[in-house]
Amino acid sequence: MSARATARLRITNNTKKQPYESRGIPLTIDEVLAILEENPRQIAALTRDLPASRLNKTPILGVWSINDVLAHVRSVSDARGEFIRTMLATPKPTLRAIDPRALQRRGDYGDEFAPSFRAFRTQRARLLRYLKALPRRSWSRTALITGGGLPRERTALFYAQWVAGHERAHVRQLTRALRVEAPGRGAPRAATRQSSHN
Repeated sequence: MSARATARLRITNNTKKQPYESRGIPLTIDEVLAILEENPRQIAALTRDLPASRLNKTPILGVWSINDVLAHVRSVSDARGEFIRTMLATPKPTLRAIDPRALQRRGDYGDEFAPSFRAFRTQRARLLRYLKALPRRSWSRTALITGGGLPRERTALFYAQWVAGHERAHVRQLTRALRVEAPGRGAPRAATRQSSHN
């Protein structure tokens, strides 16, 4: 078995399932950064012509409005982004798992889409500045995660992949939902691995 195949098997066994991949391969650092940068632009393009009532109140994904989806995305980015910062500030810390939905309920994620989206873009710019400045070796820094199951080791890259892929999934859901409502409405292209992520 090649070194690459062995490493991939080790990652798979370690995480049980890599939830956000491209063609079965975990996202690279460059792909993570590209998706994190593109997601806010995608959301802006999708919501640009929608009235406030549509953004804030009307359910689009189950009972969630577009603003609810944004609040969820922000809470996940907050939770996972904080884990990344702690991993890099402290050698192999032990961290308690955070439920982003509980954080969303407790936090101030706003009742209106416009100010919430501005906060999201500010948050994302700050996270990208931080991640882009990291030496490549720092992405492999680890933490021991407890709670929500057996203790498991996670890397900074794992959580960055999680944020990027989680957001990408919700952007795709919004794109499909809005396309069904307005078939003639154009939809922006997804962030890509040179060509596309499928």
